[in-house]
Amino acid sequence: MASDSNILALSLRRGLYETIFRRRDMREFLPDPIPDDKLTMISAMHGVSPHAGALGLETVGFEGEIVILKAPYRSELVGDPETGVIAGGVVTTLLDHACGQAVMAALEELTVIATLDLRIDYMRAAEPGLDVFCRAHCYKVTRSVAFVRATAYDRDPDDPVAAAQAAFMLNSSSGRFGANLRPRQS
Repeated sequence: MASDSNILALSLRRGLYETIFRRRDMREFLPDPIPDDKLTMISAMHGVSPHAGALGLETVGFEGEIVILKAPYRSELVGDPETGVIAGGVVTTLLDHACGQAVMAALEELTVIATLDLRIDYMRAAEPGLDVFCRAHCYKVTRSVAFVRATAYDRDPDDPVAAAQAAFMLNSSSGRFGANLRPRQS
């Protein structure tokens, strides 16, 4: 009998795989199945980020070191009720989380990562009522740091809402996954 955590991990993995498969943009991504080891690493990012879960961030595609995430437009994510524009903090979280997932996709094995630096240039407000997407590419991995570039957009990737450059520390918690999580007291 599998433990409850293994059952949850299996159902999370299946759900994530189905989401990615259904939403994969065939113009940019190959139709090959996602390797289980990469799927596990990507799904691990969702499991340790309650903030990303609360915002409803979804992984909608990935290939190699590139991932695409979506922040679905919801009224509770609006920063300015008069205009209906999504809050800048949602875009920041989307960029940071997508960059982290790109790092996980680029790694050979699951490890703990932490954002060292995240520079964001906001270029315009997202259009009200539209989902915001983020394409992140981990372009360099060293022994201890990974480097990522990302853009957030709504209608057109060539007309970005924001662009980001990030650096992530690898193996950042001495083997403890989810740096903000404390062991449960018995």
